[in-house]
Amino acid sequence: MLGNILVHLPTELPVRAAINGSISFAQSTGAHLDVVAIGYERTIIPLLAIGVTAVTSVFEVEQARALERAEAALHAFDLQARNTGISYTSRALSALPTDARRIICASARVHDMTIVTQPQGGYDSCDNLILRGILSQAGGPVLYLPPTFDGAFSIRRVGICWDGSRRAARALHDATPLLCKADTLTIIATTAPDKVPAESSTAHLGEYLAKSGLPARIVSLPASRAARRALLSLATDESLDLLVMGGYGCSQLQERLLGTASHMLRGINIPVLMSQ
Repeated sequence: MLGNILVHLPTELPVRAAINGSISFAQSTGAHLDVVAIGYERTIIPLLAIGVTAVTSVFEVEQARALERAEAALHAFDLQARNTGISYTSRALSALPTDARRIICASARVHDMTIVTQPQGGYDSCDNLILRGILSQAGGPVLYLPPTFDGAFSIRRVGICWDGSRRAARALHDATPLLCKADTLTIIATTAPDKVPAESSTAHLGEYLAKSGLPARIVSLPASRAARRALLSLATDESLDLLVMGGYGCSQLQERLLGTASHMLRGINIPVLMSQ
């Protein structure tokens, strides 16, 4: 079940994708959203003492500004969500970047899934710090939304990236509630067959899904450095709505071909569900 979802709203990066994607997800699945926005406190106090009162005042001003940024993100969410009929709660916080990361990661562990936007290059943002670290700390699946996401969340056509590893299996099982709603499933072999344990081959995965009433066809990516580009092309050609994959470190070969999670996400313009 994916009944309780944590949503991280960025306060330094564009927030529209997180708003559109999470509301649409709740409408599609009936899930409850716990929406959190954290404004980051960035004040640097000079080494030279400027007086206790002055330091306290600087911190208070920075905390107030950080909280305003968080409240602005939540206000944008509420404007769009209030008339949709979805169930949600929201809270605004201010925190130092390291504390913000700890808060989000700890909260993720008591939710069925976490929704975030993909890390975005070219931004010196504390949001990116959280987004790059959450997968290894969440203890559950993370749904990454592309920064350009602006439509309805759909799970009609789902691609399952498969290398026979534990992490790939974890992502598969975490995604099962969504796979059950899909019209078509495509198993995408991301590793050369001789590198996959025979007992967890793509053929065995296909049989397992079929027994669960989830028939899927199998396609293979080329075992070359062009694998990542081929995956992006496949997602477009198949009009996939969602990719399911294990997090970084799935296998040495896949790491070499597809790269780390943050690298792999670049260029993907559909949601990606990852587990580790």
